[in-house]
Amino acid sequence: MPRAGWVKPQSDQRLSDHIFLGVLTRVFPPEVVDEVLAECDRLERRHRLLPARVVVYYVLGLALFSSSSYEDVMRMLVSGHSWAQGWAQEWTVPSKAALFQARKRLGPKPLQQLYSRIAKPLAVSGSPGDFYRSWHLLSIDGLCLDLPDTDENVERFGRPPSSRGDGRGGAFPQIRVLGLAECGSHAIIDAALGSYKTGEQTLAEEILRSLQPGRLVLADRGFFSYPLWKKAAATGVDLLWRIKSNAVLPVQTRYPDVSFSSHIYPGTTARRNKVDGIAVRVIEYHLDATAVTDTADDAEPDSESRTYRLLTTITDPALAPAEELAELYFQRWEIETAFGELKTHQRGAGVVLRSKLADGVIQEVYGYLCVHYAIRWLMHSVATDFGKDQTGCRSPDPSGPHGEPLPATRVFPPDTLADASHTVTDEILTELLPARTHRANPRVVKHKMSVYQVKHPHHRGAAPIRWQLTISKT
Repeated sequence: MPRAGWVKPQSDQRLSDHIFLGVLTRVFPPEVVDEVLAECDRLERRHRLLPARVVVYYVLGLALFSSSSYEDVMRMLVSGHSWAQGWAQEWTVPSKAALFQARKRLGPKPLQQLYSRIAKPLAVSGSPGDFYRSWHLLSIDGLCLDLPDTDENVERFGRPPSSRGDGRGGAFPQIRVLGLAECGSHAIIDAALGSYKTGEQTLAEEILRSLQPGRLVLADRGFFSYPLWKKAAATGVDLLWRIKSNAVLPVQTRYPDVSFSSHIYPGTTARRNKVDGIAVRVIEYHLDATAVTDTADDAEPDSESRTYRLLTTITDPALAPAEELAELYFQRWEIETAFGELKTHQRGAGVVLRSKLADGVIQEVYGYLCVHYAIRWLMHSVATDFGKDQTGCRSPDPSGPHGEPLPATRVFPPDTLADASHTVTDEILTELLPARTHRANPRVVKHKMSVYQVKHPHHRGAAPIRWQLTISKT
């Protein structure tokens, strides 16, 4: 029912009917959102100022416009003109407290369910970077996101260790996110969330549900363990994982491509008794880096020569030669690029998440994952429709030239959805990215430590410092 002072219109319109999320609504249609809300028992029994469907799109808006305030995001989601035509008085933006309570009432489950239902592989045959021979290429890795420094977030998620701060730990609590992404489209098709202390191998077991035959999963050496390898291989997926160079892997059969067959075991005793062994193929190679200046004659050898060992379930070298797999392993870095899109371009470099409550953190992270998937879906669709390489498409920017949010009529036009799609498509194709280059820069930073003292809890709410200005006599 309408609130006090409002007049009920002839048609039973609701605020939900006036939300315009542009192309995002193509990926997350209102009817699917309603189905998810019904499954999670979040459909309201009475009309509210902020219905559950609106709040879902609002959480997506918070992830899309991470630098905007709570109220500004809601203004950009609501088509004021359409609402004014339905109600005698124009709908006013709820207060920050009302928006906070609406998010709390919704909880994290609907966003998690929505992401699980929608996030599916985008790769099609011939998509650049998505396939190696007949295998669909996927990569697995993790990242951590900074959270507001509240007692609930610290208790639920924990802090990273730090040598500074009197043993207090890092400046902010962090949530660990493990993702499974397509190497070509950068679409993160599955994810698992946990506290900072939850290991990546533990979280990886949650995404085994997305592994199936016909896929080849790449992972770095931090993921290898006998139990995880065994569980992953049991799904029928093929694996190409890096392993520590000092791992005990006796050569059993040397193949013409110099790779060799071996077995991995759950422990030393099992290896000695040759019990519970799993057949694997090992590719070992060396990388000698050179720093090239102007000409090849000026090339200087790097001070470090690296040895790599890869394990794979593809035991037949004729199906995947060793040299091809060694070159293919570097496609694992594509998930780092996907995480960079989410952490730096979408969220903002160094930006802390908004949510001060643990359930709100989980809700917000799934909102970010949903929005990132929607953007990658759009870019993949544009690249496919116009015959472009998806790795060369530039992500559409929802901000203006100086970083300010664009007006609602620009971002979510109150016209047809097709018009919104055409506008964003033009932005993606206007300026394509240059050809990709190999990762060649050293992993170093200029400023590692801060000159300022560590901030402690007692600094919060401290009395302001009083300064006295005295003009000195010369």
